[in-house]
Amino acid sequence: MIYILAGLILWSGVHFWKRIAPKERAKFGDKGKGIVALGSVAGIVLMVIGYKVADGTLYWGRSPAMTGINNLLMLFAFYLFAASGAKTRVTRAIRHPQLTAVVVWSVAHILVNGDSPSFLLFGGMAAWAIAEMLVINRAEGQRGPYHEVPIKKEITAVIATVVVFLVVATIHILLGYNPFG
Repeated sequence: MIYILAGLILWSGVHFWKRIAPKERAKFGDKGKGIVALGSVAGIVLMVIGYKVADGTLYWGRSPAMTGINNLLMLFAFYLFAASGAKTRVTRAIRHPQLTAVVVWSVAHILVNGDSPSFLLFGGMAAWAIAEMLVINRAEGQRGPYHEVPIKKEITAVIATVVVFLVVATIHILLGYNPFG
């Protein structure tokens, strides 16, 4: 599980870099974006490899009920990502829809994968997302006024949600993890 932990640390480090050391990050200019992207990809690779080889205690197994709850939560997580890009109505209530989506994604995966590697990986990602929200809120303070959202953006977000959900489900199936039980 050391690879999972190393990946989480690398992922968190490059994402917090802008908030923790803004002057140092600014010195890199556009090259800093490349460093963050490279660090993010390396962190993901470490987490995926670590999760594939991790051996840990199983506390509960997959059940039809948890699989259904997981899928509903995943639809909501994908909607939050789509809503963030489209700036739909939900962004009036949820300040950080993408980070909230990471928390929802994490909870969904912990529910269906009740083992210690899942607790570390998905719990670690949830902890990072929550910490990131707190740091951003502290740095940016109150947010600006809300805007009107055309229904077209809502429809686009829902369609994008379903398409991405189906693509991700297909990828999971091809990798041997059937998300439908």
